[in-house]
Amino acid sequence: MELKFFDKLSQNFIELLDDGDDYNVIIEVENKTFTAHSNVLKCRSPFFRRELKTIAPNKNNIKTIIKSSISAQIFNVILKYIYGGIINLKNDGFILMLVANEFELEELINKLETHLIFARASWLKGNFSLVYRTIFDRQNFKKLKNFCNDIAAKYPKLIFDDSDFTSLQESALKSKFGIMSSSGEFLKNSTLPTNLEEWTKENFLTLKTSLQQCLSYIRYFHLSADEVLDSIKPYKKILDKQLWEDIIQHLLSPKRLLKPIILPARSLLVTEPKEHFSTIISEDHAAEISTWIDRKIINYLTTNNPYKFELILRGTRDGFTPQKFWDNGHGHAGTVVVMKVKGNDEILGGYNPLAWSKNGNSILSRVKNPQWAIINRCKGSQKYYGPQFGIDFQMHSPSSDFILDNQCYCRNFGAFYEKSIRTSLSGCFSITNYEVFKVIKKTT
Repeated sequence: MELKFFDKLSQNFIELLDDGDDYNVIIEVENKTFTAHSNVLKCRSPFFRRELKTIAPNKNNIKTIIKSSISAQIFNVILKYIYGGIINLKNDGFILMLVANEFELEELINKLETHLIFARASWLKGNFSLVYRTIFDRQNFKKLKNFCNDIAAKYPKLIFDDSDFTSLQESALKSKFGIMSSSGEFLKNSTLPTNLEEWTKENFLTLKTSLQQCLSYIRYFHLSADEVLDSIKPYKKILDKQLWEDIIQHLLSPKRLLKPIILPARSLLVTEPKEHFSTIISEDHAAEISTWIDRKIINYLTTNNPYKFELILRGTRDGFTPQKFWDNGHGHAGTVVVMKVKGNDEILGGYNPLAWSKNGNSILSRVKNPQWAIINRCKGSQKYYGPQFGIDFQMHSPSSDFILDNQCYCRNFGAFYEKSIRTSLSGCFSITNYEVFKVIKKTT
């Protein structure tokens, strides 16, 4: 006979956490510090097991882990789960699940997924775009993804009527449309011919039936003639006869009124053309970089990015000499450097939270080896060296022109950065362009 006393065991471990006896790990989150024990953390979390191996202890044999993107309230719940196997579901279960995923707590992730699906289904439906956008590219959350797929198949209106649905990744939107297109039981055991010329009347009927929940959301009357010819005409048999005639009439005489209700063109946030802020990165890139700067778990969108990127240097406009970087960048704090690698579409860059200085002296940033995080070059080196991030990522040009020689380099040896930033282990390169932005907090 086996007797189990888990409740008392859990209580004792929680007491150990609360007392902080013999701790050897400090975890800094948001504006609070927690103490913990490495053996407990390593046993319960693969993340902590890996992280603690790479951190050197201080003179008191204590290791410090910084996770400032996580709120103290949420991390307190996570830590009590790690020690005592207990969680308080009064907290935001969705955010809690995302944080549990960061620490690779599989048991907790599975329980929270089930809780969200059965107890918070209405919230999931009401925040469909946020939920799906957040979990789409992540490897876990299989149950939640299946739940979202089921919702998409049964209630497509939830997606298309959501004001935030255009923020979904293009691949996610294609996935959703595919799910809605193949939701019928008849498609699960049959396939349509790949050659359209071989399609029978039954094939078109099958397609029409499967797409019946999606067809009404297509903006037919805002498509170009080429789009109609290439994408609509081959499948016109699945459209109502009157709709097809109206599409043709609209192409021939756009100003003539049509009887059916025409869905308006999807509105754009920008009402008039304006010069794009960068020739290298997009608004989506800027939002992703801003998310990284603030150490957030959920990515900013282009519509809620709290920062604006103010251009202070562009190679194609200001020149490619290393000295130009030091002249333009001097004194600017909170800057992002981005560069386009010659010969491919690769974009590299870095962020410096403090100020570049023409007067030398190193400053510190978030890398594994902080003494090499940022290099402010001395006067004699500024003719040949531009910005440098870590030991193995810098802009360098012996000929004093970044686009003339292959002496910029970004080598990924895995020892100097938090995670891999380039697939190539070696490889010097020249660039076609680079830009430096001052990252400024928007006023509300």
